[in-house]
Amino acid sequence: MNNKIVASCRNKVSGFSLSFLFILISCISSFAQKKQTKPLTRLEFVFDASFSMFGQWQSGMKMDIAKKMLSEFLDSMQGKDNIEIALRCYGHQHQLRPERDCKDTKLEVPFGKNNIAIIKNRLKTIQPKGTTPIAYSLEQCADDFPSATSTYVRNIIILITDGIEECEGDPCAVSLALQKKGVILKPFIIGIGLDESYLSSFGCIGKFYDASSEATFKNILNIVVSQALNNTTVQVNLNDQVGRPTETDVDMTFYDEQTGIIKYNYMHTIGNKGVPDTVVIDPIGTYKMVVHTIPEIEKKGIVLIPGIHNIIAVDAAQGYITLKMGGNVSPTCIVRKHGEMQTLHVQQFNSTEKYLLGKYDLEILTMPRILLEKVDVSQSKTTTVEIPQAGSVTFSKPSEGPGSVYVEEKNKMVFVCNLNSNLTTETIVLQPGRYRVEYRPKNARESIYTIEKTFKIESGSSIPIKLY
Repeated sequence: MNNKIVASCRNKVSGFSLSFLFILISCISSFAQKKQTKPLTRLEFVFDASFSMFGQWQSGMKMDIAKKMLSEFLDSMQGKDNIEIALRCYGHQHQLRPERDCKDTKLEVPFGKNNIAIIKNRLKTIQPKGTTPIAYSLEQCADDFPSATSTYVRNIIILITDGIEECEGDPCAVSLALQKKGVILKPFIIGIGLDESYLSSFGCIGKFYDASSEATFKNILNIVVSQALNNTTVQVNLNDQVGRPTETDVDMTFYDEQTGIIKYNYMHTIGNKGVPDTVVIDPIGTYKMVVHTIPEIEKKGIVLIPGIHNIIAVDAAQGYITLKMGGNVSPTCIVRKHGEMQTLHVQQFNSTEKYLLGKYDLEILTMPRILLEKVDVSQSKTTTVEIPQAGSVTFSKPSEGPGSVYVEEKNKMVFVCNLNSNLTTETIVLQPGRYRVEYRPKNARESIYTIEKTFKIESGSSIPIKLY
């Protein structure tokens, strides 16, 4: 249930009473309504009215055919809820000669409900005249969309054109900037009488459709708006070692692959029927999905097919590492993939974490450090790493002065830590083993005054060491 709604419910209930049931029903109803809220979709048609639209296309002039089909389509939008439409045109205010007007664009009909008749009437009066300032027109669209008062608003541009940029602007850069700012979703471009050779020019702006005939123009318009208005369902299969979608309980982030904007976050769930739960995602655009396993899984180039149930499958077989240590001390463990230096995770002792299958190197930050290589994680199994309980030593110095502690390993002195030269009493937690401490009083100016003591630490024990 939504956190805000739960919090609201808790505030309403100060104690258990007969009114609790009514409050609970109210909260559940509020959550259900929120969950079912449909987004407000704003469609801005950016209509090419440049001089080239005088050209012939199949049964008549491009301009006349485009007007007719757009008007017929707008008729089909009559009475639909949660839709607002606007019309911007370009190349229709100033003649192409004697010079191009590269700012010839205008919002002819602003966003609003029940304004389809106004748009159709304005379309009838538009006549082709000038040039094709696509980049500048897209840039001006930023101010056409009202400020969003809700997260349930989707701003979409549908560009209808028969030509490419003629004013040395960069439509790709403008479109990307608008998407990154969250002003619009990825635009749709319907090319009238163009062909696939224009894909490189328009593909970076948004989703390009080639309307090679009047019939395809009409179909494409329906397809585009269907995508613009409808979300689609997605099921993410996190497959185990044998390809079954049994892995779950991990967060998934969907990014807009072009802009890098975070679009959705879902905690993966296995539903009541034993299959991964279905989530609803906008089919517009291309996604990158990151599954926040350890290490993370990244899947790029995800394109959803509108109107069907999409399944995204990734290999996410996992097992567990449990770290155990007795006593009250809980050291930190750095986890890395075997043979690599990058830190994947920092896990505390007396805890269990899930990892992708593989071998890992553990660096346990005890004193001295413990290094374990090639710790194996297998499918759905728990690998337990248990280290002995630490002990402690308390050093008492006759005066301040430098000192250091070493562990004896294979007849070698291995550095563990320095003593605090400003303290005369200091307690250090150490793993079981044999140690040496070296100390010199601060005022003793000759090395022969070094004091050396050997000692042994046992699990759970505490020992005093006097350095005099």
